[in-house]
Amino acid sequence: MQVLSNQAKIESLLFVSGSEGISLTEISQLIGLLKPAVHDQILRLNKKYQEDSSCSFEIIEAGERYRLATKKVFSNLLKQYFEAPSMIEISGACLETLSIVAYKQPVTRIEIEEIRGVQSGGMIQKLLLLDLIKEDGRLDAPGRPILYSTTTNFLDYFGIKTLSELPELPKDKDEQASDEDVLELFNAKLYEEEQ
Repeated sequence: MQVLSNQAKIESLLFVSGSEGISLTEISQLIGLLKPAVHDQILRLNKKYQEDSSCSFEIIEAGERYRLATKKVFSNLLKQYFEAPSMIEISGACLETLSIVAYKQPVTRIEIEEIRGVQSGGMIQKLLLLDLIKEDGRLDAPGRPILYSTTTNFLDYFGIKTLSELPELPKDKDEQASDEDVLELFNAKLYEEEQ
């Protein structure tokens, strides 16, 4: 059995926490180290990233939460990637994520992942960079997760003026539509407009 280093554990938690990041307390509880030791490991890991010119990552602290980010030196490259015409097409996974945000907004990353059944941090990042969704405050709950909602660019992208123009979700005996209905209806409407 392979023994994992504390830095590797912290790095994996930073990676999966996505844009919301993770607090020292959460890391401490998950890997069984005291908070000062976790903080020291984060500083060492970030120093390792900064000294390695072949590494594109850095660790950013914001609001007592830590997250993995791309070094600023790569900003022009990433800007080109997202501004390239071929990158404007949205993948099926992005469309799923976007449809959930459109119908359930404001919504947290965890709620999106519960509906999709897979990790969605990457999709959320891409949608944020494409300005189709935005951060819309924080939920008043433990961890204060970020809430996401659609932007005016979302409306322009799909050629609608207001969210009320989205197709209605079907209702069964006064019950809310299932999450699968949300995805099917959104995708059906999208493909209908393309033809």
